[in-house]
Amino acid sequence: MEFEDLRKKYPNFIYKNYKIFEDESKIYIEYNFEIENLSKFNPKIEILKKNFKFKNINSNIVKNMVFNFGMIEAISYFKATCSTNFIIECGKIDSFQENWFRKLFYLGLGEFRYKNNIKISEKDFIKFISNGEEIEIDGNEESLDGFVVPVGGGKDSNVTLDILKNYKDKTLAFNIGSKFVPMECARIAGFKDDEIIEVKRTIDKNLLDLNSKGLLNGHTPFSAIVAFITYLISYLLNKKYVILSNESSANETNVNGENINHQYSKTIEFENDFREYAEKYLKANVEYFSLLRPISEIQIAMIFSKLEKYHKVFNSCNVGSKEEPWHWCLNCPKCLFVYIILSPFLYKEKLLNIFGDDLFEKENLLKTFIELCGYGETKPFECVGTFDEVKFAISKTIEKIEKENKELPYLLKYYKENFEMFNQNLLEYYNNNNNVPEEFEKLLKERLENIKG
Repeated sequence: MEFEDLRKKYPNFIYKNYKIFEDESKIYIEYNFEIENLSKFNPKIEILKKNFKFKNINSNIVKNMVFNFGMIEAISYFKATCSTNFIIECGKIDSFQENWFRKLFYLGLGEFRYKNNIKISEKDFIKFISNGEEIEIDGNEESLDGFVVPVGGGKDSNVTLDILKNYKDKTLAFNIGSKFVPMECARIAGFKDDEIIEVKRTIDKNLLDLNSKGLLNGHTPFSAIVAFITYLISYLLNKKYVILSNESSANETNVNGENINHQYSKTIEFENDFREYAEKYLKANVEYFSLLRPISEIQIAMIFSKLEKYHKVFNSCNVGSKEEPWHWCLNCPKCLFVYIILSPFLYKEKLLNIFGDDLFEKENLLKTFIELCGYGETKPFECVGTFDEVKFAISKTIEKIEKENKELPYLLKYYKENFEMFNQNLLEYYNNNNNVPEEFEKLLKERLENIKG
């Protein structure tokens, strides 16, 4: 069914209730959502306790965070029909919150709307109706210390881990959906298993059934889910900081002239919005920021190229990471982008040791290559760098190969024959539009200087 037909047939999405409870080994969060007259959903979150000392999970601050996290968790289920009315039976939100969540739903589902050819304004996309009771909370005045780092196992989060490895206190959070790679990267970074928080998120099978029947489906703002659940974990463990690994590149849109961004919930815009929302409504005294926001993908790649202990373990391929054993699929935009961005520093033998093949020789990747360079209809809908970063990396690698009097591989030869070389030096880039506290910014700048030296 089409978007308008689904909204007419199923006008009401209901956030019915949530609950949080625990046993000796885990903390459980469960939600109850419903698309009226279609399906009910009961997604679950499990946090392994291990030897961590968690706060009282029955406090109003915790309940409020769990309620707010449910608003984000609901996006995955709401999108099946994009019901006009989002009815909240288990809580109360004010007009500021309505506008905040409407913006996140609309922009966070930007790629989803684009690919499903949904034409609608932000104002008309969703109407929030809250019928529940407001949770009354006082701000948290406790003294917090240390940090939580969400880790997916790609180069960015590994750079963050390595920069922070000597910080006075460390704790790690990660999504268990891709278990081996994040766990192994954490161990390489010096974390013991009992220093790693494991989180399991279970999608309700009823949603998968709806997807198989052809209802609306597509990309959701997963990093917003990470923001809320990691913020909750940080508070439960008395940690002061949630430290992300999102860089400036995330701010570039995928479609020229439109605010359609696969990485919307990784942008500085979302980061600023979330920080404002957390201070105003979550009141936990936890600070959320991205350590890598001041720098570019090419600088992250430069740092990561020196971290050889991670090279045989890290993985950014969304195709290969879902399979066992994990691998680089070697055919997707993410694989090609990572190959490109590392090429000025590792091409050729070291890159072949990581990937097992020279992606610059793969003619079937030409269309993806052109899109990554900014000459296609859209930017690939993946977490990839900016057009300038890609062109800079390609230009540097071409220069390096030609200085060695070697023949250019297929894709680089195509670039040289069809596009202009990129001459701006992105290795000196630094974005002051960031929220990095001074003590952490010092660590980042020290690493940059050490790499250049």
